[in-house]
Amino acid sequence: MTFLDSPWWPLVGLPLLIFVLRMTDVTLGTLRIILVSRGQRAVAPLVGFLEILVWLVALSQVMRHLDSPINYVAYAGGFAMGTWAGIAIEGKLALGLVSLRIITDDDATDLTDLLREARFGVTSFAARGVKGRVRLLFTILRRRDLDHALDIVRASHPDAFVSVSDVRAVSEGYIPGVRRGLAGKLAAGARRGK
Repeated sequence: MTFLDSPWWPLVGLPLLIFVLRMTDVTLGTLRIILVSRGQRAVAPLVGFLEILVWLVALSQVMRHLDSPINYVAYAGGFAMGTWAGIAIEGKLALGLVSLRIITDDDATDLTDLLREARFGVTSFAARGVKGRVRLLFTILRRRDLDHALDIVRASHPDAFVSVSDVRAVSEGYIPGVRRGLAGKLAAGARRGK
């Protein structure tokens, strides 16, 4: 007698299988959406293919065993866990670029120097805020480098206003570790007269 023929399979094995399959497909779905939003056109379709393949297997198991409410719970639980897992994995991968804007009341020369020493490209503007003159620093960086940049800002200017937003594409500028795309190469060639 195998486990598939035992009375434990419909009570434990099948719901666990459905849970794991559903968790896997939702994790892949979450990653696919994130990849699409980050412009990863080469990888997103492959992840989508795997997502739907796993989903079909999970759904077919639920449809074959509609008489067991525990399978519904396993399917829903896999969905919830897959959503959490997808977000956690994406956070670890830290794909894409972000825009970091820093507004400080202070003279930001030291902060600008520290960020540049850490190899972040920084653009600095004099601006006027609610309380008067401020300094606005702007940089685009890899998402995986964001915590390092924020640590520098907090250590140097703990009261600075900081905002972060996703960047879909860039064409010029200095971003360590990021290769220039075709638009950047063409623009650089045009400036050199090629």
